[in-house]
Amino acid sequence: MLLIYLIAALYYLESVFRIVFSGKFLSSGLFYSLLFAVPVGVLCYLICTAFKEEKRNTVGCTLLGVITFVFISQFIYYKIFRMFYTLYSASNAGQVFEFWEIIMIKLKNDIGPISLMLVPFVLLLIVKKWIKPFKVVKTKERFALGGIAILAQLIAVGFLHLGAKDAYSPYDLYYQHHYPIIAAEKLGLMTTLRLDAKRTLFDWNPGLTESNQEVVLLSQAPDDDMDFPDSSVPAMSENVEENVDYNELDIDFDKLIAEADSEEMKAMHTYFKNVKPTAKNEYTGKYKGYNLITITAEGFSPYAIREDLTPTLYKLSKEGYQFTNFYTPLWELSTSDGEYALCTGQIPKSGIWSMASSGANAMPFTLGNQLAKEGYKTMAFHDHDYDYYDRDISHPNLGYDYRAKGKGLDIEEAWPESDVEMMDESAAEYVHDAPFHTYYMTVSGHMNYSFSENDMSKKNEDLVKDLDLSETAKAYLACQIELDRAIESLLKQLEEAGVLDHTLIAITPDHYPYGLNNEYISELAGKTVDEDFGIYKSTFLLYTPGMTPTVIDKPCSSLDVLPTLSNLMGLEYDSRLFVGTDIFSSSEPLVMLYSRNFITGKGRYNALTKEFTTAIGADVDEDYVRDMIDTVDAKFYYSAKVLEENYYEKILSAIKE
Repeated sequence: MLLIYLIAALYYLESVFRIVFSGKFLSSGLFYSLLFAVPVGVLCYLICTAFKEEKRNTVGCTLLGVITFVFISQFIYYKIFRMFYTLYSASNAGQVFEFWEIIMIKLKNDIGPISLMLVPFVLLLIVKKWIKPFKVVKTKERFALGGIAILAQLIAVGFLHLGAKDAYSPYDLYYQHHYPIIAAEKLGLMTTLRLDAKRTLFDWNPGLTESNQEVVLLSQAPDDDMDFPDSSVPAMSENVEENVDYNELDIDFDKLIAEADSEEMKAMHTYFKNVKPTAKNEYTGKYKGYNLITITAEGFSPYAIREDLTPTLYKLSKEGYQFTNFYTPLWELSTSDGEYALCTGQIPKSGIWSMASSGANAMPFTLGNQLAKEGYKTMAFHDHDYDYYDRDISHPNLGYDYRAKGKGLDIEEAWPESDVEMMDESAAEYVHDAPFHTYYMTVSGHMNYSFSENDMSKKNEDLVKDLDLSETAKAYLACQIELDRAIESLLKQLEEAGVLDHTLIAITPDHYPYGLNNEYISELAGKTVDEDFGIYKSTFLLYTPGMTPTVIDKPCSSLDVLPTLSNLMGLEYDSRLFVGTDIFSSSEPLVMLYSRNFITGKGRYNALTKEFTTAIGADVDEDYVRDMIDTVDAKFYYSAKVLEENYYEKILSAIKE
C-alpha cells in the first residue's frame, strides 16, 4: 500500500506542479511523469524496506517530505527568478537565502498552490500510524520490484524514441537540449532534475544536430509591432573579401587542428576557423584612447527612461546612440549570466555559474584585460556583497581591481543598496587617473517592487506617488530613480575632474525586470508585451558628450556589446571567437534568446511553435530558416565549449607574433 501511495503521491505532485507553474495539465508530461514516477516510487519504497519495521513508515514520510520540499522550493524559485535552480545552484543555496524576505513574501502570496503540494505529505503523516508495518521484503521480491522500475523506465524511454524528435519534443529534451522549464512541463520535474544532476556530474553539453524539421513561414501582420524597417536588413557578404581589413588575429588554426588531442577539439578549431569575421568599419577606433565606463544595471528597462523621473538616463538615451531593436535575454542564472554575456560576448553554459567558472580560465579578450594591456587603470565596483556569485573570483580574472560592499566600499546597510552611494564612494578612485576603464554592477533596481519591501522604492516614493499607475509599477520606477541619480552623480564627478568629454559611457541591463509579471510590464510599456520576444526588448545606452545622436535599427543584443565596444575602442581582437558581433559591422544581425528563439534582419523564429515570421520586405525560404537554426545551435554549443575547455588558453599559444 505504501508503494502505491508513494507512486500516486509523486504523480500528484507532478500534475499539480505542472498546472501551477505553467497553467497546463494536458501535455505529454501527463503521460511521461506517470511512467517516470514508478521507478522513483519503487526506489523510495526499497529504501524504506532497508529499515526496521517500526521505522519504515517514518522513513517513507521523510522521503516524501524531502521530495515535497524540492517541488515547493522549485516553485518558489521559479516565481522569483522565472527559472528553476540547478544542482550547481543548490550547492550555493546560502546565497539565495539572503533573499529570505522575498521568499517569505512568495510563500505567503502563493499559499494556495503550496498547500496543494503539501497534501500527500500531510495525509501520510495523518494515516501512517494506521498503516500496518509491512513485512520483510525478500530478496526475490526486491529483484521483482527493481525489474518493475527498470521496465517502467524502458517503456518511458521507448515512447520517447517512438515520438517526434524535433526541437523541444520530449525526446529532444531528454537527450539533446537543456531547457528545464519546458522539460518540466513535458517530462516532469523529477526527470528534469535527474537529467540536470547527470549532466552536471558528467559535464554534459547539448548535442549538435542538423535541422531537418518542418518550418512554418508566416508574414508579418499589419498590427505586429516587429520593428524591422526595410533599411534594417543589412547586406551580408557571403565570402571573406580580399583587400578588406577584418577584426581578426593571426591565429594558426591549421596548427591547432593538426595538434588537436581529440576529434572534439579538432571540430572546435575548425568551427572557429570558418566563422566569418566582421569587417572593420567607419566606427573602428572612433573612441580609441577614450576613458570607458560600462554599467550593468540591475533590472533596468526602457520603461524606466522618462524625462520627468529619470532625466539623466533620458538625456543619454536621446543624445547618444539609439538602439531601437536591442534585446537582453534572460539566462538561467539571471544577473550573473547577464553579466557573463555582457563581459565575455559568450552564451552562458547551462547548469553552472558561468561567470564564477570563468575565474579559473584565461580571459584575454575582456575589456578589463584588453585595456589594462593598453595602460588603462581598470576597476570594478558592486554595491552588494563582494563575494555574491563569487565575483571576488571572477572579476579580478576579467582584469579589474574589484571593490564591493564588504571589500573596499563602505555602503550603508539596506535592501537593495544605493547606487548613488556606490558612485559617490567610487568615482574618486579613478577619475583623476586617465586613461581608465571602470565596470559597475548596480543593485538599486532589484526586486521586490514594493514600497514596504524595497528601500530604494521607499526612498523615492514621493516622486512617483501621483502617477496613474499601480503601486507595483510605481515602486519599480521609484527604485530606478536611484540609478538615474547615481548616473547624475557620476557625470558630475567626471565633469569636475575634466574628463567627461573624453569618456564613453555604456549602460545596459542584466535582464528584463522579471520581478514584474507581464501585466505590470505591459502597463509600463503602454501596450501588451508578448512573452516570446517583446518582454526581452531592452535598451543599450551608449553616450559621450557632444556626439551626434544616431539611430541604429539593426536587431542586436547584450551578446553584441563586447565586440561592439572592442571595435569602437580600436582594440585588437578576433571577432570569430565571440558569439556576438560588432553592431556597426555589415554582418547579418542575430539575436538569440535562452529558448533558442531568434531574430535576424529578415524576421524572427519561435522555436517552440516552429514558426518564422518574416519581416516586411524580406525574402525568406525554409532553407534559410533551417540554416539559421543550425547556426544558433552551433553558437550555443561552441560557446559552452569555450568555457568548458578553457579555449582561450589554447588560442593564446597559437597567435602568431
